[in-house]
Amino acid sequence: MHTDTERCVRAVQSKDARFDGWFYTAVLTTGIYCRPSCPAVPPKPRHMVFHPSAAACQQAGFRACKRCRPDASPGSPEWNVRADLVARAMRLIADGVVDREGVTGLAARLGYSTRQIERQLLAELGAGPLALARAQRARTARLLVETTGLPMADVAFAAGFSSVRAFNDTVREVFALSPSELRTRAPKHAAAGAPGVIALRLPFRAPLHPDNLFGHLAATAVPGVEEWREGSYRRTLRLPYGQGIVALSPRPDHIACRLALSDHRDLTVAISRCRRLLDLDADPVAVDEQLRADPALAPLVDKAPGRRVPRTADEAEFAVRAVLGQQVSTAAARTHAARLVMAHGTPVNDPGGGLTHLFPAPEELAALDPDALAMPRTRRTTLTTLVRRLADGDLRLGADSDWPKTRAALLALPGFGPWTADVIAMRALGDPDAFLPTDLGVRRAARALGLPSTPAALTTRAAAWRPWRAYAVQYLWATDSHPINVLPT
Repeated sequence: MHTDTERCVRAVQSKDARFDGWFYTAVLTTGIYCRPSCPAVPPKPRHMVFHPSAAACQQAGFRACKRCRPDASPGSPEWNVRADLVARAMRLIADGVVDREGVTGLAARLGYSTRQIERQLLAELGAGPLALARAQRARTARLLVETTGLPMADVAFAAGFSSVRAFNDTVREVFALSPSELRTRAPKHAAAGAPGVIALRLPFRAPLHPDNLFGHLAATAVPGVEEWREGSYRRTLRLPYGQGIVALSPRPDHIACRLALSDHRDLTVAISRCRRLLDLDADPVAVDEQLRADPALAPLVDKAPGRRVPRTADEAEFAVRAVLGQQVSTAAARTHAARLVMAHGTPVNDPGGGLTHLFPAPEELAALDPDALAMPRTRRTTLTTLVRRLADGDLRLGADSDWPKTRAALLALPGFGPWTADVIAMRALGDPDAFLPTDLGVRRAARALGLPSTPAALTTRAAAWRPWRAYAVQYLWATDSHPINVLPT
């Protein structure tokens, strides 16, 4: 979008927050860059240039605006919609792969050469993987500086910098303030919180309807791993350097996030996974506009616009839970999952809460005794085959997954039908066009709305909803009185 100068200028002059994260405005006369909704008086069009990423602005020598804080804007929705190389690379960079494994590790995961990845990212985003990771480190450093009392040296290494000097230089260059000055200027509310807890705000594009989002997560919560407590969805997190506990609470203009981490180097990854879990980088205006064009869906969209797809913080965990939930009730699926957690999960400490374990990793489940599973023999085979393939690395589920190839690999497993593969594609892989025409709730809602209720006919009708069929499923599910559609009290 940053190449459409006229459209960008209109968005800046109208301070349209819908375009935050889509592009960034660099002001030639001041040397700063802003989000489109910056509250400052818009500069003259001839003084504006537009960039596709914060990293590109920084590469061009611009510093972040102190009023609109463009580094805190929602991410571009493109990376959650597309399945090409650039989108997959961006999802992996957000997950901290470049900081942990370098550009060569990023290339190895994607199956391309480092040169190809560099070239495509530069062409589309104006910055290579190192510059994009550096911008992300700067954003993480700012969060740690403003929301914790950690010594600056600890902040530097937790944010992923190789030295304190690189940390100081980057912060000054990006924010035009020293780390100490950032901490002094931090809003009072940002520093408040229990010792060891990082409190921050996760932005999103309005509107956001939280009922089905948090209702789904709470209604399907696995005891010991997830819970709804005092207005917050809480869960344990398995992270690259350790473990964490997050509490997420819906607010009118943001999601309140409170993180307790065993290693602060996991902050970037934890934030990225929380955003994916709640689908916060979605573009609800684009989604609802297309779905509203269908007369059958229009009343549902108008009643509660901004529905998101509840996703997951751990793709392998969700795949296991999808198998446990085959042809059983929500309560039965939770019971099966809770038994696995108690038998194989890693214990965690949650003072004052009810979280007790991390969900077991595939490696921890690979050796389980099938006879100990209280389920039909065929489903035992399905589960043990899945965890073995995940543990061996033959099947990879993650931010870098190629959606069509991964779906085909899932369907090749014994006991995997279209419903299981598609629900994993929708909620674990993040495919916005995944569709569940065989789902009982979807078919029942379709029948009530006068839509075709047979899978083949419904799939044909749903072609008009593409590429947002996963969101159409949320609106169809919402016609039921199931607890997944109700925000817990």
